[in-house]
Amino acid sequence: MLQFIKNLLGMGPKTDFAQLVKSGAIILDVRTANEYKMGHIKGSVNIPLNSLEGHVRKLKEKGKPIITCCASGMRSASAKSLLVSGGITDVYNGGGWQSLRSRIN
Repeated sequence: MLQFIKNLLGMGPKTDFAQLVKSGAIILDVRTANEYKMGHIKGSVNIPLNSLEGHVRKLKEKGKPIITCCASGMRSASAKSLLVSGGITDVYNGGGWQSLRSRIN
């Protein structure tokens, strides 16, 4: 129970996002198309949160880890939950895209 609370508050084990990307992880940016056009991580995939549910099966079939990101981390957390509830277990919340970009470069 204590570990669950630590993970929820971001105090759990640190994720090596750079290694995940090197291993072929998909960076899934769940911001709107307009937000994505204003700036994004090179090579990321843009599927806005409001249409993500329709893409879960396709993402699951890829069989790769998924790192979600957005502007601040709120939508990426929702996206992670949606993907996990859709049966994708290897999902990581990368938080805000700019912060994630600095952690993978």
